[in-house]
Amino acid sequence: MSRPLVIAVDGPAASGKGTIAARLAQTYGLAHLDTGLLYRAVGLKVLESGGSLDDAAAATAAARGLDPAGLSDDARLTTGEAGEAASRVAGHPGVRAALLNLQQDFAAQAGGAVLDGRDIGTVIAPDAPAKLFVTATPQVRAMRRWKQLTARGIDIAFADMLADIQRRDERDAGRGSAPMVQAQDAVLLDTTDMGIEAAFDAARRIVETARATRDR
Repeated sequence: MSRPLVIAVDGPAASGKGTIAARLAQTYGLAHLDTGLLYRAVGLKVLESGGSLDDAAAATAAARGLDPAGLSDDARLTTGEAGEAASRVAGHPGVRAALLNLQQDFAAQAGGAVLDGRDIGTVIAPDAPAKLFVTATPQVRAMRRWKQLTARGIDIAFADMLADIQRRDERDAGRGSAPMVQAQDAVLLDTTDMGIEAAFDAARRIVETARATRDR
């Protein structure tokens, strides 16, 4: 019997990793967890309680009491405010520790799973047989996110969107706890010049190569 297929998809905001991860999960019949939703939910929970995103104790308490059920159906978690909040609370070691077991349990389920985030291949599932690091230039990622938000009727200048992407990149890569880095054994997938179909096809081929190696 082949070993469980765990697919770790990491990368910065608006790189396409979430869409790719969801398509991979559908293709291989695996459960999918967008771990960014966990951090977005924690951030909004802190804000809704009137707390500060810089308050590590408040953010950690929110993470410990988080119920992950139904997060994928909460439209509030797709807003720019939620994304900014997630990036800020994710820097607190206590928050990451509180959510660690939840993510690792998800990755350990029978048959395997697909998880996307910032530290899946380095911290959550370091032994995953298939690892991808999906990225694109900040300008392209900002344009993707800007188009998404304006299509929803959200008024934001492209320059502000680019600044937000660059600020989040710096914060995610520079935090002391589980920074966003490409795992040594992860395959880099640059989607700058790719549409979603081409990016998904490239990702699928990476996974197929990993599966063949795993099952030898």
